[in-house]
Amino acid sequence: MIWNIITTFLSMWASQVAALTWLTVAFVAAILEVSIPHFGSAFVGLAAVSAAVAAYLGFGIPEQLGTFVVVLIASLVGLRSRLVGRLAGRGVPSRTDSLIGRTGVVTHDIDPATGSGRVNVGGEDWAARSAEPIPSGIKIRVAGADGIVLEVTRA
Repeated sequence: MIWNIITTFLSMWASQVAALTWLTVAFVAAILEVSIPHFGSAFVGLAAVSAAVAAYLGFGIPEQLGTFVVVLIASLVGLRSRLVGRLAGRGVPSRTDSLIGRTGVVTHDIDPATGSGRVNVGGEDWAARSAEPIPSGIKIRVAGADGIVLEVTRA
């Protein structure tokens, strides 16, 4: 009888220690996620909480590790790409996107053979290209951009 009480007590104590250990791993992962927004340690924290639940329910170490690995892989595969796609921004905005469709004036002749020429659009000087030669002083319309070189046509 006493032996049963002792083994039950030790079993409960071991499962509580294991659960607290997994919760400590989850807490550290949460601190890392907040400190270094890598967007990966949150999944480690989720898996650690799942393993803590398994430990609290009395499952052994192999089952806890299995739960941790399964939840970690499932959350990385199933959730990470969706969340990153939904939460990530557009990236670095282009300086030239806002110029498309605007008009300007050629300041240096545009020569399609050499790819040289300059235009003034919105008070800024830009390198420009065109499929046809355009002399200085002619109005142009920005049709697109290739990096920081504007693709222009006659307005």
